[in-house]
Amino acid sequence: MTRLMAAGFAGTLVMTAMMYFVAPMMGVEMDIAAMLGSMLGGSWAMGLAMHFMNGSVVFPLAFGYVVSARLTGPAAVRGMLFGVALWLVAQTMVMPMMGAGLFSANAGGMVAVVASLMGHLVYGGILGQMGSAPSSVHAGVNGGVVRA
Repeated sequence: MTRLMAAGFAGTLVMTAMMYFVAPMMGVEMDIAAMLGSMLGGSWAMGLAMHFMNGSVVFPLAFGYVVSARLTGPAAVRGMLFGVALWLVAQTMVMPMMGAGLFSANAGGMVAVVASLMGHLVYGGILGQMGSAPSSVHAGVNGGVVRA
């Protein structure tokens, strides 16, 4: 559980940095803390806290205990698939609730949608890779490697 939450925090940190530093270079103003804060009485700090709570606790636990075992492939890819699912929920439900419209139509359109997808892919990749338990490696017969 600790590994999952640390991975979620790292992913959220990188995604948030992308939102505030990379997205503006693409011409997109993305302030999820302000948008979430608007739903919480207008407090930017509360919005940021909610963003980090979701990214560091809620989503990692859902990924680790519900989603990851149902997916196949490398850990980072499983995480990225989860990131795409989160992105779809964000763009079809959360963004419209915050006034940004379906697929961010009122908040930057296609550029914002692609920037959001990139952020969610990075978040998911970090969550999957860092949050997965390391496999045990043992020397096998003839020097081969056996993963337990």
